[in-house]
Amino acid sequence: MTAIRDGGSLLEAAERLHVTQSALSHQLRELEDRLGTQLLNRRTRPLRFTTAGLRLLALADDVLPRVRLAERELRRLAAGRTGRLHMAIECHSCFQWLMPALDVFREQWPEVVLDLSAAFSFAPLPALVRGDLDLVITSDPIRQDAIRYLPLFRYELVLAVARGHPLAELRFVEPRHLADQVLIAYPVDRDRLDIFTVFLDPADVEPAGIRTAELTPMIVQLVASGRGVAALPNWALTEYLHQGLVRSCHLGSEGVWRTLYAGVRAEDEDAPYIQDFLGVARELSFRDLDGIRAPRA
Repeated sequence: MTAIRDGGSLLEAAERLHVTQSALSHQLRELEDRLGTQLLNRRTRPLRFTTAGLRLLALADDVLPRVRLAERELRRLAAGRTGRLHMAIECHSCFQWLMPALDVFREQWPEVVLDLSAAFSFAPLPALVRGDLDLVITSDPIRQDAIRYLPLFRYELVLAVARGHPLAELRFVEPRHLADQVLIAYPVDRDRLDIFTVFLDPADVEPAGIRTAELTPMIVQLVASGRGVAALPNWALTEYLHQGLVRSCHLGSEGVWRTLYAGVRAEDEDAPYIQDFLGVARELSFRDLDGIRAPRA
Protein backbone atom coordinates (compact mmCIF):
# COMPACT_ATOMS: atom_id res chain seq x y z
CA MET A 1 0.00 0.00 0.00
CA THR A 2 2.75 2.46 0.89
CA ALA A 3 4.67 1.52 -2.27
CA ILE A 4 1.56 2.25 -4.38
CA ARG A 5 1.10 5.62 -2.67
CA ASP A 6 4.77 6.61 -2.94
CA GLY A 7 5.11 5.36 -6.53
CA GLY A 8 1.85 6.85 -7.75
CA SER A 9 0.94 3.79 -9.83
CA LEU A 10 0.88 -0.01 -9.67
CA LEU A 11 3.68 -0.17 -12.25
CA GLU A 12 6.04 2.07 -10.29
CA ALA A 13 5.16 0.28 -7.03
CA ALA A 14 5.89 -3.08 -8.63
CA GLU A 15 9.31 -1.82 -9.78
CA ARG A 16 10.12 -0.64 -6.26
CA LEU A 17 9.09 -3.97 -4.78
CA HIS A 18 10.85 -5.98 -7.52
CA VAL A 19 7.70 -7.89 -8.50
CA THR A 20 5.56 -7.93 -11.62
CA GLN A 21 2.58 -5.61 -11.88
CA SER A 22 0.23 -8.60 -12.20
CA ALA A 23 1.67 -10.18 -9.04
CA LEU A 24 1.17 -6.93 -7.13
CA SER A 25 -2.41 -6.60 -8.39
CA HIS A 26 -3.10 -10.19 -7.29
CA GLN A 27 -1.70 -9.49 -3.81
CA LEU A 28 -3.83 -6.36 -3.54
CA ARG A 29 -7.02 -8.24 -4.49
CA GLU A 30 -6.21 -10.99 -1.98
CA LEU A 31 -5.85 -8.34 0.72
CA GLU A 32 -9.15 -6.73 -0.27
CA ASP A 33 -10.87 -10.13 -0.23
CA ARG A 34 -9.48 -10.89 3.21
CA LEU A 35 -10.58 -7.51 4.59
CA GLY A 36 -13.90 -7.60 2.77
CA THR A 37 -13.55 -4.07 1.39
CA GLN A 38 -12.06 -2.23 -1.58
CA LEU A 39 -8.82 -0.37 -0.85
CA LEU A 40 -8.11 1.26 -4.20
CA ASN A 41 -10.32 2.98 -6.75
CA ARG A 42 -8.89 1.59 -9.98
CA ARG A 43 -11.13 3.64 -12.27
CA THR A 44 -9.53 6.98 -11.42
CA ARG A 45 -6.35 8.39 -12.91
CA PRO A 46 -4.23 8.81 -10.92
CA LEU A 47 -5.18 5.94 -8.63
CA ARG A 48 -7.00 6.97 -5.46
CA PHE A 49 -7.35 5.15 -2.18
CA THR A 50 -10.75 4.50 -0.67
CA THR A 51 -11.54 5.51 2.90
CA ALA A 52 -10.57 2.01 4.02
CA GLY A 53 -7.33 2.25 2.05
CA LEU A 54 -6.46 5.58 3.65
CA ARG A 55 -7.12 4.10 7.10
CA LEU A 56 -4.79 1.21 6.33
CA LEU A 57 -2.11 3.61 5.09
CA ALA A 58 -2.34 5.62 8.31
CA LEU A 59 -1.81 2.41 10.26
CA ALA A 60 1.17 1.49 8.08
CA ASP A 61 2.75 4.92 8.58
CA ASP A 62 2.47 4.39 12.33
CA VAL A 63 3.64 0.78 12.48
CA LEU A 64 6.26 0.37 9.74
CA PRO A 65 8.78 2.92 11.10
CA ARG A 66 8.65 1.15 14.46
CA VAL A 67 9.16 -2.22 12.79
CA ARG A 68 12.18 -0.88 10.86
CA LEU A 69 13.60 0.62 14.04
CA ALA A 70 13.21 -2.70 15.85
CA GLU A 71 14.94 -4.52 12.97
CA ARG A 72 17.85 -2.09 13.09
CA GLU A 73 18.20 -2.47 16.84
CA LEU A 74 18.22 -6.25 16.51
CA ARG A 75 20.92 -6.04 13.84
CA ARG A 76 23.02 -3.89 16.13
CA LEU A 77 22.62 -6.42 18.93
CA ALA A 78 23.55 -9.30 16.63
CA ALA A 79 26.54 -7.62 15.01
CA GLY A 80 27.99 -5.62 17.87
CA ARG A 81 27.75 -1.88 18.14
CA THR A 82 31.17 -0.87 16.84
CA GLY A 83 32.50 -0.56 13.32
CA ARG A 84 33.93 1.88 10.78
CA LEU A 85 32.26 3.49 7.80
CA HIS A 86 34.68 5.69 5.88
CA MET A 87 33.02 6.74 2.62
CA ALA A 88 33.73 8.88 -0.40
CA ILE A 89 31.35 10.33 -3.00
CA GLU A 90 31.87 11.00 -6.69
CA CYS A 91 28.71 13.11 -6.94
CA HIS A 92 28.78 16.82 -6.05
CA SER A 93 25.01 17.08 -5.68
CA CYS A 94 24.74 13.95 -3.51
CA PHE A 95 25.26 15.98 -0.33
CA GLN A 96 21.57 16.94 -0.60
CA TRP A 97 20.37 13.45 0.36
CA LEU A 98 23.53 12.02 1.95
CA MET A 99 23.82 14.38 4.92
CA PRO A 100 20.30 13.67 6.26
CA ALA A 101 20.97 9.93 5.83
CA LEU A 102 24.21 10.23 7.81
CA ASP A 103 22.41 12.11 10.59
CA VAL A 104 19.86 9.30 10.96
CA PHE A 105 22.51 6.60 10.73
CA ARG A 106 24.69 8.29 13.35
CA GLU A 107 21.82 8.23 15.84
CA GLN A 108 21.18 4.54 15.23
CA TRP A 109 24.82 3.42 15.20
CA PRO A 110 26.52 5.91 17.57
CA GLU A 111 29.66 3.81 18.01
CA VAL A 112 30.35 3.32 14.31
CA VAL A 113 33.16 5.67 13.30
CA LEU A 114 32.00 7.82 10.37
CA ASP A 115 34.18 9.73 7.93
CA LEU A 116 33.31 11.38 4.63
CA SER A 117 35.50 12.49 1.73
CA ALA A 118 34.71 14.10 -1.60
CA ALA A 119 36.35 11.86 -4.20
CA PHE A 120 36.85 14.58 -6.80
CA SER A 121 40.65 14.75 -6.65
CA PHE A 122 41.59 11.08 -6.20
CA ALA A 123 40.60 7.63 -7.43
CA PRO A 124 38.36 6.21 -4.70
CA LEU A 125 37.94 2.62 -5.93
CA PRO A 126 41.60 1.61 -5.41
CA ALA A 127 41.34 3.17 -1.94
CA LEU A 128 38.26 1.03 -1.33
CA VAL A 129 40.07 -2.15 -2.33
CA ARG A 130 43.07 -1.23 -0.15
CA GLY A 131 40.82 -0.74 2.85
CA ASP A 132 41.34 3.02 3.18
CA LEU A 133 37.63 3.47 2.41
CA ASP A 134 34.63 1.31 3.25
CA LEU A 135 32.03 2.66 0.82
CA VAL A 136 32.04 4.74 -2.39
CA ILE A 137 29.00 6.50 -3.88
CA THR A 138 29.32 6.43 -7.68
CA SER A 139 27.32 6.29 -10.91
CA ASP A 140 30.26 4.79 -12.83
CA PRO A 141 30.92 1.29 -11.50
CA ILE A 142 34.13 -0.34 -12.67
CA ARG A 143 33.71 -4.09 -12.44
CA GLN A 144 36.16 -5.74 -10.07
CA ASP A 145 35.89 -9.06 -8.25
CA ALA A 146 36.79 -7.34 -4.98
CA ILE A 147 33.92 -4.80 -5.16
CA ARG A 148 30.16 -5.17 -4.98
CA TYR A 149 27.97 -2.38 -6.35
CA LEU A 150 24.66 -2.06 -4.52
CA PRO A 151 22.09 0.12 -6.36
CA LEU A 152 20.51 3.04 -4.50
CA PHE A 153 18.20 4.64 -7.07
CA ARG A 154 17.91 5.71 -10.71
CA TYR A 155 17.79 9.35 -11.76
CA GLU A 156 17.52 11.28 -15.00
CA LEU A 157 20.36 13.52 -16.13
CA VAL A 158 18.72 16.66 -17.54
CA LEU A 159 19.96 19.89 -19.10
CA ALA A 160 19.40 23.10 -17.14
CA VAL A 161 18.91 26.19 -19.32
CA ALA A 162 17.86 29.79 -18.69
CA ARG A 163 14.12 30.46 -18.85
CA GLY A 164 14.35 32.37 -22.15
CA HIS A 165 16.89 30.05 -23.77
CA PRO A 166 15.95 28.73 -27.25
CA LEU A 167 16.61 25.14 -26.13
CA ALA A 168 13.90 25.48 -23.48
CA GLU A 169 11.28 25.27 -26.24
CA LEU A 170 12.47 21.87 -27.49
CA ARG A 171 10.82 18.62 -26.40
CA PHE A 172 14.31 17.16 -26.00
CA VAL A 173 17.89 18.18 -26.73
CA GLU A 174 20.19 16.32 -29.12
CA PRO A 175 24.00 16.34 -28.84
CA ARG A 176 24.31 18.66 -31.85
CA HIS A 177 22.35 21.33 -30.00
CA LEU A 178 25.23 21.73 -27.54
CA ALA A 179 27.89 22.33 -30.19
CA ASP A 180 27.44 26.11 -29.87
CA GLN A 181 26.81 26.18 -26.11
CA VAL A 182 29.06 26.85 -23.12
CA LEU A 183 28.77 23.87 -20.78
CA ILE A 184 29.01 24.63 -17.07
CA ALA A 185 30.24 21.64 -15.08
CA TYR A 186 31.86 20.62 -11.84
CA PRO A 187 35.68 20.84 -11.83
CA VAL A 188 36.42 17.17 -12.46
CA ASP A 189 37.94 15.26 -15.37
CA ARG A 190 35.55 15.02 -18.31
CA ASP A 191 35.75 11.22 -18.28
CA ARG A 192 33.93 11.41 -14.93
CA LEU A 193 31.13 13.64 -16.25
CA ASP A 194 28.09 11.76 -17.59
CA ILE A 195 27.20 14.53 -20.05
CA PHE A 196 30.38 13.66 -21.94
CA THR A 197 30.66 9.90 -21.44
CA VAL A 198 27.06 8.95 -22.24
CA PHE A 199 25.79 11.85 -24.40
CA LEU A 200 28.34 14.04 -26.20
CA ASP A 201 31.34 11.74 -26.73
CA PRO A 202 29.34 8.90 -28.37
CA ALA A 203 28.01 11.49 -30.85
CA ASP A 204 31.48 13.02 -31.34
CA VAL A 205 30.19 16.46 -30.32
CA GLU A 206 32.22 19.06 -28.43
CA PRO A 207 30.58 22.06 -26.70
CA ALA A 208 31.68 25.54 -27.72
CA GLY A 209 33.28 26.01 -24.31
CA ILE A 210 33.50 24.60 -20.80
CA ARG A 211 33.23 26.57 -17.57
CA THR A 212 33.53 25.07 -14.10
CA ALA A 213 31.92 25.86 -10.77
CA GLU A 214 32.32 24.07 -7.44
CA LEU A 215 28.76 24.15 -6.11
CA THR A 216 25.35 23.36 -7.56
CA PRO A 217 23.84 26.75 -6.53
CA MET A 218 26.71 28.51 -8.33
CA ILE A 219 26.08 26.46 -11.47
CA VAL A 220 22.36 27.22 -11.37
CA GLN A 221 22.97 30.96 -10.95
CA LEU A 222 25.34 30.97 -13.93
CA VAL A 223 22.77 29.10 -16.02
CA ALA A 224 19.96 31.44 -14.91
CA SER A 225 22.01 34.49 -15.94
CA GLY A 226 22.58 33.08 -19.43
CA ARG A 227 26.27 32.20 -19.01
CA GLY A 228 25.80 28.64 -20.27
CA VAL A 229 23.92 25.37 -19.79
CA ALA A 230 24.53 22.51 -17.34
CA ALA A 231 23.72 18.82 -17.05
CA LEU A 232 22.51 17.91 -13.55
CA PRO A 233 20.47 15.17 -11.87
CA ASN A 234 16.74 15.89 -12.10
CA TRP A 235 16.28 15.85 -8.33
CA ALA A 236 19.09 18.38 -7.82
CA LEU A 237 17.13 20.94 -9.86
CA THR A 238 13.74 20.54 -8.16
CA GLU A 239 13.88 23.61 -5.89
CA TYR A 240 15.31 25.83 -8.64
CA LEU A 241 12.60 24.74 -11.09
CA HIS A 242 9.94 25.55 -8.48
CA GLN A 243 11.52 28.98 -8.00
CA GLY A 244 11.40 29.57 -11.75
CA LEU A 245 15.14 30.24 -11.98
CA VAL A 246 15.81 27.77 -14.79
CA ARG A 247 14.11 25.30 -17.13
CA SER A 248 15.08 21.68 -17.71
CA CYS A 249 15.29 19.69 -20.96
CA HIS A 250 15.48 15.95 -21.57
CA LEU A 251 18.72 14.71 -23.12
CA GLY A 252 17.70 12.68 -26.16
CA SER A 253 14.25 11.34 -26.99
CA GLU A 254 14.42 8.64 -24.28
CA GLY A 255 16.24 10.72 -21.67
CA VAL A 256 19.54 9.78 -20.04
CA TRP A 257 18.92 7.65 -16.96
CA ARG A 258 21.73 6.73 -14.60
CA THR A 259 21.91 4.52 -11.53
CA LEU A 260 23.63 5.61 -8.34
CA TYR A 261 25.50 2.83 -6.56
CA ALA A 262 27.20 2.22 -3.25
CA GLY A 263 30.43 0.33 -3.86
CA VAL A 264 31.67 -1.82 -0.98
CA ARG A 265 34.27 -4.56 -0.58
CA ALA A 266 32.85 -8.00 -1.32
CA GLU A 267 33.60 -9.29 2.17
CA ASP A 268 31.74 -6.35 3.75
CA GLU A 269 28.59 -6.52 1.62
CA ASP A 270 26.50 -8.19 4.32
CA ALA A 271 27.85 -6.19 7.28
CA PRO A 272 24.72 -5.16 9.23
CA TYR A 273 25.68 -1.51 9.69
CA ILE A 274 26.49 -1.13 5.98
CA GLN A 275 23.18 -2.72 5.00
CA ASP A 276 21.45 -0.49 7.51
CA PHE A 277 23.07 2.66 6.10
CA LEU A 278 21.95 1.65 2.60
CA GLY A 279 18.41 1.08 3.88
CA VAL A 280 18.33 4.52 5.51
CA ALA A 281 19.77 6.17 2.38
CA ARG A 282 17.19 4.55 0.10
CA GLU A 283 14.30 5.28 2.45
CA LEU A 284 15.11 8.99 2.81
CA SER A 285 15.94 9.39 -0.89
CA PHE A 286 12.58 8.06 -2.04
CA ARG A 287 10.87 10.17 0.59
CA ASP A 288 12.62 13.45 -0.19
CA LEU A 289 13.86 13.41 -3.81
CA ASP A 290 11.62 14.09 -6.80
CA GLY A 291 11.94 12.17 -10.04
CA ILE A 292 14.00 9.18 -8.90
CA ARG A 293 13.09 5.57 -9.66
CA ALA A 294 13.79 2.21 -8.13
CA PRO A 295 16.80 0.37 -9.57
CA ARG A 296 15.95 -2.23 -12.17
CA ALA A 297 16.16 -5.83 -11.03
